[in-house]
Amino acid sequence: MSAHIIDGKAFAAKLREQVAAEVDLLKEETGRVPGLAVVLVGEDPASQVYVRNKGKATVEAGMESLEFRLPAETSETELIAKVEELNNDQNVHGILVQLPLPKHISEEAVIAAIHPDKDVDGFHVMNSGKLMTGQASLVPCTPQGCLLLLKDVLGGDLSGKHAVVLGRSNIVGKPMAMLLLAEHCTVTIAHSRTRDIAALVRQADILVAAVGRSELVKQSWVKPGAVVIDVGINRVVEGEKARLVGDVAFEEVAQVASAITPVPGGVGPMTIACLLRNTLTAFRASL
Repeated sequence: MSAHIIDGKAFAAKLREQVAAEVDLLKEETGRVPGLAVVLVGEDPASQVYVRNKGKATVEAGMESLEFRLPAETSETELIAKVEELNNDQNVHGILVQLPLPKHISEEAVIAAIHPDKDVDGFHVMNSGKLMTGQASLVPCTPQGCLLLLKDVLGGDLSGKHAVVLGRSNIVGKPMAMLLLAEHCTVTIAHSRTRDIAALVRQADILVAAVGRSELVKQSWVKPGAVVIDVGINRVVEGEKARLVGDVAFEEVAQVASAITPVPGGVGPMTIACLLRNTLTAFRASL
């Protein structure tokens, strides 16, 4: 068996086109466009790249992109004051504070300060609670993107599938499990303390790997015909060269899976596309 390679880049491009078309229609109807504010504290190189890419994608979707770059020594009080200012700005419909933050600032306190209706990352406890209880909410972008890819590959119906989520983070693992549960999957969450993790993963019809460990999942871990979504992005240095790999040993797992996402080019592009989707959702809710 050779797996179907899930083209997240192409799917994300299509989703971004759909968002842009809806933005155009709403602009005609209301004379307004969604506004996404991104706040970056410090000069982390990876974060700067992410913010630049998000800004570019926001503009391409016909939205207003607002960037606020604050020095690394910005205090927690000052950052929360900026968030409150954006909460009260009627032209801002989505607020994203780029993580990680400098160590002297509490990420939990900053996320809690974002108004839940503008929390386009979907990290606020109010949105997490709504997701847990099956209410409409702003959903974290990466698991949302994973679900869209899964529904596309599986024809929209995930009912009765056994889904195993590797990882229990608040950003991916836990919300991913809730989304799969809402799609009527039987869901197991596996993590670093799980006993005989390989045997557990081998039961999965759907595997979502999000642990941040390079090529952890081997071919022997995967049930033939399973759909594998690899969220991991790990930088591996070999001699003088570096390459990106996922949490799944792609080449060998692709021999047994029915479908698999590559790294890069799989889940990654979906995250920004779903951020735009969330911003559009927040804008429509504000009208």
